Amino acid sequence: MTLKLDKVNRGPHLSTLVASSISREIVEGRLKAGDQLPTEQALASTFGVSRNVVREAIARLRSEGRIWSQQGRGAFVADEMNSSVLTIDYDVSQQGNAFKSLFELRSALEVRAAALAANRRTQPDLDALKQSLSRMQDAPYGSVAWLQADLEFHRAIVAATRNSYMEQVLRFVAERVRESILASGNQQGSDEMASTTLGEHNLIYAAIAAGDAEAAARAMQLHLDGAAQRVGLPTNTN
Repeated sequence: MTLKLDKVNRGPHLSTLVASSISREIVEGRLKAGDQLPTEQALASTFGVSRNVVREAIARLRSEGRIWSQQGRGAFVADEMNSSVLTIDYDVSQQGNAFKSLFELRSALEVRAAALAANRRTQPDLDALKQSLSRMQDAPYGSVAWLQADLEFHRAIVAATRNSYMEQVLRFVAERVRESILASGNQQGSDEMASTTLGEHNLIYAAIAAGDAEAAARAMQLHLDGAAQRVGLPTNTN
């Protein structure tokens, strides 16, 4: 088989880039069902990364149902993609229309999640939200630390819904959005932008803390519209 694998650009998500490249080989038919993947060492050399990065990428592909592995034999392309497994390839999510669609999906889910969280939150949920807000305030806007704290804030909201299915899907979608933002470098920092974004998060927190579902939904929609604008996406939903 002839694969089109190249070294990946350095960045905070090397394993994601490696997994996406291997996934593309499967989707485009250069790796077929039953084919054995090159060894960890060979993949590490090809991509110019460590074996640990390759292991993380393989683990991700295995969790997505794209491959299976057997100790002592290696990793193999799965016979069929499990239709119940949600996958969003990193390189696809970088394309403009797909990234916009990802944001729209996130909006549809998170606005409802904010309303549910307002009705169901507990004090530990509010404490978790407060801690995430504090970490965001202390981190440089747009940095990895900021985005991680932002992700934790949104995860805490979804956890407060007490809906495990919503939590699973939103964790997945939010992480893909975060990966795409990190890789694109679209988060340009400024004091004004940091203040605006923190203000949006504080509005969401205040509404959830007050148990006001309608206000929480409005605040979340306002925040997601603003977030889309900050990464260069239109907010017109027509």
